[in-house]
Parts: sequence; structure tokens; C-alpha cells
Amino acid sequence: MMPFASASTGVHVGLRLRPVDTSFYDLFTESAQHLVRGAGLLAEMLSEDSDKSSVAERMRTAEHEADETTHAIVKKVNSTFVTPFDREDIYALGSGLDDVMDMMDEAVDLILLYEVKSIPPELSEQVEVLQRCAELTADAMPRLRSMQSLEDYWIEINRLENTGDRNHRRTLAKLFSGEFKTIEVLKLKDIVESLEGAIDAFEKVANTVEQIAVKES
Repeated sequence: MMPFASASTGVHVGLRLRPVDTSFYDLFTESAQHLVRGAGLLAEMLSEDSDKSSVAERMRTAEHEADETTHAIVKKVNSTFVTPFDREDIYALGSGLDDVMDMMDEAVDLILLYEVKSIPPELSEQVEVLQRCAELTADAMPRLRSMQSLEDYWIEINRLENTGDRNHRRTLAKLFSGEFKTIEVLKLKDIVESLEGAIDAFEKVANTVEQIAVKES
């Protein structure tokens, strides 16, 4: 366990020292904004008339900027004596946000590398789920400061993850229906799994937020 891993060990929660420094919340908000951008690029990547090389290049830039924000979170927590909530939760939240971006970047990269020409509409439905998850997450991060009005966020993310699971199953059924050539099935399945992974990663972020809110309540 990291040193000072739990700042909540005290007789009365109300006696906890809270830092005036708000930069953690700003960094989480910044990290979530990267996800909104990434989800938008992913949607653009699925467009038939998109310049896929250009989109992939912009996605790489966005992913790099997201990594820098994650590194800033880690550096901040390692140099701060009193953190706004438990250090392991800060690491988990920062890592979880980073995982979402990595999965979306992977999906974009695969579409480019595999030179996918025909993309089933079901993939666009998954990306719409991802865009909604990104918007909700970006909206929720600033509310970590007050720990208020967060329950609707994780409930809706859970609902969206269930929708994503149903889309995932339908998409796999279509891929294996005989409509696609074997090589196309293999290519598309990898992309489908990346999208599913990104949605799951959003749910993991929401679960982390819920755990933090429960501890802080």
C-alpha cells in the first residue's frame, strides 16, 4: 500500500484535513474532456467519407495529451501530503480514465491498420454509447469537489454499459451470420472488442467514483 494511502483514518470524518488545492479536480476534469474528444474522433473514424489517416493522427495526439494529464495526476499525488481523498482511489480513477482513452485509440488504430472499408451500423451504435458515456463522465468529474449529485451519473453509466453489452452480442451475431468474409470477420471482431472494452472501462470509472462517494459520505 502507498504511504499515506488512507486519509480517512480518524475518529470523526468531519475532522479530516482537506487541501485547499483544487488541481486534482481540475486534472480529472481535463482527463475526462480528453475522452469526449476521443469519442468524437472515433465517431468521425467510422464515417465512410472520413480521412482515416488524418483522424488516426489526431487521435494519437489526443491520446498523448491524455497520457500527459494522467502523468500529471500521478506526479501530483506523489508530491501532495494531504490529498482530497484516498490515494489509491486517485490512482484508480486516473488509471481508469486513461484506460478508456487507450481502448478508443486502439479501435481507431485498428480501423486504420486493417483498412476496413465496410463498417456495420452496429459499430456506430456502440460509438454513440461511448460518446454518451464520455459526456456524462466529463459532466461528473467537476462534481467530485462537492461529492454531490453523482448517483445519477453511475446509475446511467451502468445502464449504458448494459446497452453496450446488448449491442455487442447483436454485433457478434451479425459478424458470424455468414454475411461477411472470414478475413473481414476477424478484422471487425477486434474492433468490436476494443469498443466493448472502452465501454467496460467507462463503467469501471463510474464504479470508482461510486466507491469514492460512499467513502466520503
